[in-house]
Amino acid sequence: MAYERSESTGADDGADTNALALKILVAGGFGVGKTTLVGAVSEIRPLRTEEQLSRAGELVDDTGGVDQKTTTTVAMDFGRITIRSGLSLYLFGTPGQDRFWFLWDELSQGALGAVVLADTRRLEDCFPAVDYFEHRKIPFVVAVNCFTGARTYGAADVSRALDLDRGTPVVLCDARDRDSGKEVLIRLVEYAGRMHTARLLDTVG
Repeated sequence: MAYERSESTGADDGADTNALALKILVAGGFGVGKTTLVGAVSEIRPLRTEEQLSRAGELVDDTGGVDQKTTTTVAMDFGRITIRSGLSLYLFGTPGQDRFWFLWDELSQGALGAVVLADTRRLEDCFPAVDYFEHRKIPFVVAVNCFTGARTYGAADVSRALDLDRGTPVVLCDARDRDSGKEVLIRLVEYAGRMHTARLLDTVG
């Protein structure tokens, strides 16, 4: 399990000498809400690398279903959230377009796990992210972003449609809502913790 511990620099600085910082990726298709989720849950001003969509980009980016989107992430989003005392998550939002996937290998190094955001109107857009994390054995949860006006599907229906491995969590969320996003992250940390523990037991069994 990848993590960093921060050490206290003084008796009265208030820092937790056993603080744990975990790296989490937020992935998914173009326009699914990755930047929105990171911004909603981050307790610091999120770092964003967004650029305006151009006419040239229309030739390579499928904007069907997200016609109102005017910007796109070209490197990553970054935010931080404290889950509880002594446990913080560093969030790295990945770019959604195919041409930026070369960045994923760099961003995924040292990650505890990932959130794959899904839009049921464009469910196929999250297939590449699901395949990426499955093939690299990086624990992930699928978070269905419930857009206004979109048909609602149950977690079991989404799991079958994505042909997920048995036990991979699927949760419904609102990427704009901090509490909803935090629940997704807690679910991921719990699931990733169980997966890492099981793998450690397998190696000593």
